[in-house]
Amino acid sequence: MSLVFSRTRSLVPGKEGRMSDAAAASPLKHFVTAKRRINGIFEQLSSYISEGAVFLEEIHLSKEHDPVIDEKKVTEVKDYTANVAGIAEVLARRHMKVAFFGRTSNGKSSVINAMLWDKVLPSGIGHTTNCFISVEGTDGGEGFLTTEGSEERQSINTVNQLAHALHQTANLGTGSLVSVFWPKSRCALLRDDLVLVDSPGVDVTTELDSWIDRFCLDADVFVLVANSESTLMVTEKHFFHKVSERLSRPNIFILNNRWDASALEPEYMEEVHRQHMERCASFLVDELKVVARDQVLDRIFFISAKEVLSSRIQRAQGLPEAGGALAEGFQARLFEFQNFERRFEECISQAAVQTKFEQHTLRAIAIAETMRQVMDSVHLTAADHRQRCEDEREEREDRVAFIQQQLKLLSQQCRDRIGKLAELVEKKVSEAMLEEIRRLAHLVESFQCEFHSSPVVLKIYKQELHKHMEDGLGRNLTDRCSNLVNSSLQTTQEDMVEIVKPLLPLSMRTMADTLTSRCCFNLSYELNCEHLCADFQENIEFRFSLGWSALVARYLGHDGARHALCSVPGQVARGLALTPVNPSLPAPPPGPMSQEELMVSMVTGLAAPLARTSMGIIMVGGLVWKAVGWRVVTLSLGLYGLLYVYERVTWTNRAKERAFKRQFVAYAAEKLQMVVSFTSSNCSHQVQQVLTGTLARLGEQVDETRQGLEADVASLVRKVQVLENVGAKAKLLRNKAGWLGNELNMFSHQYLQPQEQ
Repeated sequence: MSLVFSRTRSLVPGKEGRMSDAAAASPLKHFVTAKRRINGIFEQLSSYISEGAVFLEEIHLSKEHDPVIDEKKVTEVKDYTANVAGIAEVLARRHMKVAFFGRTSNGKSSVINAMLWDKVLPSGIGHTTNCFISVEGTDGGEGFLTTEGSEERQSINTVNQLAHALHQTANLGTGSLVSVFWPKSRCALLRDDLVLVDSPGVDVTTELDSWIDRFCLDADVFVLVANSESTLMVTEKHFFHKVSERLSRPNIFILNNRWDASALEPEYMEEVHRQHMERCASFLVDELKVVARDQVLDRIFFISAKEVLSSRIQRAQGLPEAGGALAEGFQARLFEFQNFERRFEECISQAAVQTKFEQHTLRAIAIAETMRQVMDSVHLTAADHRQRCEDEREEREDRVAFIQQQLKLLSQQCRDRIGKLAELVEKKVSEAMLEEIRRLAHLVESFQCEFHSSPVVLKIYKQELHKHMEDGLGRNLTDRCSNLVNSSLQTTQEDMVEIVKPLLPLSMRTMADTLTSRCCFNLSYELNCEHLCADFQENIEFRFSLGWSALVARYLGHDGARHALCSVPGQVARGLALTPVNPSLPAPPPGPMSQEELMVSMVTGLAAPLARTSMGIIMVGGLVWKAVGWRVVTLSLGLYGLLYVYERVTWTNRAKERAFKRQFVAYAAEKLQMVVSFTSSNCSHQVQQVLTGTLARLGEQVDETRQGLEADVASLVRKVQVLENVGAKAKLLRNKAGWLGNELNMFSHQYLQPQEQ
């Protein structure tokens, strides 16, 4: 009970505090510390053997002196390099492994979730786990899973995503493995190199032998999750009998899950508890013979994983752990689960250290002793080429400094050239566009397409006209600008290459020439005429040239005519004085009137009475008739009618098309004037971008040259260091081998030999 309460006191509200304290107090740290220690020793041993192998091979193949070691020893030490590296890789992957088995829906996934303090694995009623699922920690911030035979990572952040991912891999058999990698920052238990393996129910397959071979032989602890509402079944016992045949005294824990159901019948609780305990103890002690009678109480527990998970999630959220609908006796079941975790951690940590590190440690001790003997037999005198290497190193360092200084100056020179060419292109494109705008009428006139005033045909006509104008302007601008731009661009690129070439080695100068030969550049104008002229509204209705509105428009313009004609019903022009409604009120002061306003007022004043009554027309007609005679009036009216008929007859689709094109040219020219500056700037930017890219690629080649020189300098520095220390290195390596042997012996004494309790 003391163990239970010590673990309980370590848990503080808040997920971060709970994780850090629980991890600090966990017995799993024994395995983590041992693994870190042995991995560190093997890392040093691997580095040492690699260093020794390189050293021995160098002095064996050296032409500066006679060989001082035979080839057999060199080969033996080189073999040690791969051997130790393989062991180090195996040790780095070593982890404590616990496998959970039981019948379907006994709550294996719920137990794992409760131990992880989070809903990691999907659980619930029914057959939720259809394959083996291993859960281990990852240093990343997001969880992911991989399936057997594939390195593809499938992202998972919630249990719902995991359940969906497992559903997508439903084609995997019950003997397949899905590896779930859960962030260590979200679960303290996974920080200690622990892998939890969930399994399908042992009652859903007959492939028990293959399961044991694949998933059980390297397991340190087995957890049998039983249903406390029933009893141990033959299928469960049969599986662990097979495990016991393959492994020597496997560590097995039995969890009687769903013990909260006993709270519904408290009068039978003790009797049911005793029956389960006797049957489980008999199974472990008498049938499997994996534990002594006096230790069996530490291997059988009565829990409710669902309750524990719920309370721990409540606590992680800062809520009371018993805030949910929990059955009576929850605290006792929680303490029982915590006691299981403590016993389980102590058992797996001790077992994993012994089984996973002992043989590798003995092998490493033998290798270290052999290396000490080899290095002790080596005596070397080396010829000194230090001064030659020093001179070569200084020459390369001077070359690197020169390249850095020159590259800075030449880059600025190239940028100035790029800026001047960009200004030239902008000016040339702007002039070409203005010229094309002046010639826009010829381009539009050359457009040939069926024209009709119906809206459907007119819409298609506009679309084709926009495309024709877009293509024509682009083609004309290309003819005007492309030769000059391409010639200037090619010349500038060649000049940039010639400027940078002296900084490159001979082997890279040919590569620099290809930067100009492969250039194929065309300016993109992107006028987008359809969008630019989208709001163009044509006016191709018939207008008689001597009609009232045409005459008014001829004298007043379209805006003045529109105002005058719209004012006929009775509006008075702004500039004329109004008679006050109230005689006592002063009349508004007259304001100055423009010539256009005066004409509008006069026409309006004349048209208003004529529009209000037919009497005015009769009076005017009578006056004209009396003044000039009926023959003149009749002749004038006849000519006026003939002119109207002629204009009406000649107002064909061709005439409408000409009017449409005149209006479109005027509108499009105005719109294109607005985008001249933008288009020329865009073309200038395109040229600048191409040249900047060429300069960047040249800079990359110079950087590559500089990096090569720096690599040569580093290599020469290493050679100088080797030449300075080769005479004393054999003794140093011998002493280092002895030190590594002592480290391995200390590890064996501390972690592998039985300790007095």
